Amino acid sequence: MKAVVCKELGLADKLELVEDWPAPEVGDHDVLIDVKAAGLNFPDVLIIQGKYQYQPEMPFIPGGECSGEIAAVGAAVTRFKPGDKVVSIGGAGAFCAQISVNENAVFAMPGSLSFEQAAGIGITYFTSYHAFHQRAKLQPGETLLVLGAAGGVGTTAIELGKLMGARVIAAASTQEKLDLCKALGADEVINYDDESLKDRVKELTNGKGVDVVYDPVGGDYAEPAVRSMAWNGRYLIIGFANGPIPKISLNLALLKGCSLVGVFWGRFVGEEPEQNTKNIEALWELFDSGKISPVVTDSFSIDQYEEAFNCLIERRARGKVILNF
Repeated sequence: MKAVVCKELGLADKLELVEDWPAPEVGDHDVLIDVKAAGLNFPDVLIIQGKYQYQPEMPFIPGGECSGEIAAVGAAVTRFKPGDKVVSIGGAGAFCAQISVNENAVFAMPGSLSFEQAAGIGITYFTSYHAFHQRAKLQPGETLLVLGAAGGVGTTAIELGKLMGARVIAAASTQEKLDLCKALGADEVINYDDESLKDRVKELTNGKGVDVVYDPVGGDYAEPAVRSMAWNGRYLIIGFANGPIPKISLNLALLKGCSLVGVFWGRFVGEEPEQNTKNIEALWELFDSGKISPVVTDSFSIDQYEEAFNCLIERRARGKVILNF
């Protein structure tokens, strides 16, 4: 079968598109999915470089999430049948024509979404929902600052933040990205490539600062964001798309009376599976009611995998980056 394969660690130019990769085996508790589309996430960029906390054995197929139709089920599977439309969330293995996944990592696809839209909902929306509900406990009327706001997780943070009644300030690097943020409902926008993040936040909040920061970027934006916190603020550590992991002086948390809060959805699933299931059920209702809708503006065929990776690496992505099969 066709698959994008990592045989040598590095960037996307080291990946190979293989036409004859062996079809996966299906265990008793597994489902075999004909992949229709797959979502590309920043952990995929890290994993092909050997920089992620989870590393599959070489060679491997990257890709943590996909959508498709079930082609076959294992003998012990009771939740699904062939023909069901589903989404799958895992560590790797999705950038291929077929994937075999334990049924516990598979969910019925929201009926209101296309395969392309559904391919990218798991890691982004699951992370943002968990971040706001369990980690920050975001409240109506609070001010939320979203960094990397036009990216895959950033757009979901805008949508969910507005639904929860927050005033949303979206920060991104180009006017085109900021226009997307406004279209998604952001109340204010900041171009942090052209203006001081700290000074602009101070101006927009009349000196009070923001109650919650959602940061999937890190790098040079982390410290100015912490300096922009309000009293009792919560700084959500989502990821480090900007590259280096920032070193933040802990005296800032003391002076601001704020909390630095880690958000690791992958571990949350294992530690609190029942709460994760409730989160997913709530999200599916939001999709089917039309209250949230995935943003897909960067869509590529599987043959364009290198261009798709570079779209993410070079920070050109607006919404989710998708590979279609």
